Amino acid sequence: MQNKYFVYITTNQYRTTLYIGFTNNIQTRLSQHYFDSQNSKKSFAGKYACVYLVYYEVFEFPKEGIHREKQLKKWSRRKKNMLITDFNPKWETLNSQVF
Repeated sequence: MQNKYFVYITTNQYRTTLYIGFTNNIQTRLSQHYFDSQNSKKSFAGKYACVYLVYYEVFEFPKEGIHREKQLKKWSRRKKNMLITDFNPKWETLNSQVF
């Protein structure tokens, strides 16, 4: 079975803070974000409760995903918002799509 790699964007309840990440196990990673938001709050995603998945891309090779993550992190908030809106017009929580 071929591994899949994900670049993803999570946000908080009010959609005011974005977190961009890269992982090879999106289910585990989202669970970690949720745990951090409930307990330690030491990570960025945990501190700002960025547990709602609103965007993701799937890659076959890790190098491609890492490159894309770095690219997105350099974008302006406006450009990130447009990317999310094109993919997920209502900014619905997509967590159930990956579980």
